[in-house]
Amino acid sequence: MPQIAFTTEADGYRPGACNIGPAEIARRRRTGWVGLGAAAVLAAALLIVDAPAAARWLVALPLAVGAIGFLQAHFRFCAAYGAAGIRNFGQLGTVDRVEDAAARRADRSKAVAIVLAGGAIGVAGALGLMLVPV
Repeated sequence: MPQIAFTTEADGYRPGACNIGPAEIARRRRTGWVGLGAAAVLAAALLIVDAPAAARWLVALPLAVGAIGFLQAHFRFCAAYGAAGIRNFGQLGTVDRVEDAAARRADRSKAVAIVLAGGAIGVAGALGLMLVPV
């Protein structure tokens, strides 16, 4: 199996570890807050209207989006960029292609891990909301 060089390049890119710079990190953090806020508003609305427990599963989606945003900011890694084989350490909207195949594999693996972790957080939050008595 080929080894991946985890040396920091001039722009900060590290395969499977860091593929975005400060502007992109701030964008992911904002996404986290928006997702969390949407989940909170939806959860409150579902509880206020006395929605059935099964309907409370709806909160999983915005909660997962928020969790994925925060995870991406924390890890300095964009899951979508990792899946697409690109990176960005410059201005928003500019990307560079990751040319090395081993680096792209490491990036895809990290992207999957972030999405699965965010999804698990969304499901766990929705399950917790289902348990709240009305």
